[in-house]
Amino acid sequence: MQKEVIIVKGMTCEHCIQKIKKFVGEVDGVSQVDVDLSAQKVFVDFNPPAHLEQLKEAIYDAGFEIA
Repeated sequence: MQKEVIIVKGMTCEHCIQKIKKFVGEVDGVSQVDVDLSAQKVFVDFNPPAHLEQLKEAIYDAGFEIA
């Protein structure tokens, strides 16, 4: 199991949290997504075939930027 912490800019509310969880959670291999809104961090637990670039791409696709 791999774990990543990704700093994300632009998250402001519960809707943002749910959107991030949906998009990142759809990446094959992701087992858990947690969001700390106040810290602007996304915590992801995953296994291959998922990899960091896919996680970042999912965040971009959800409409957010990586810090």
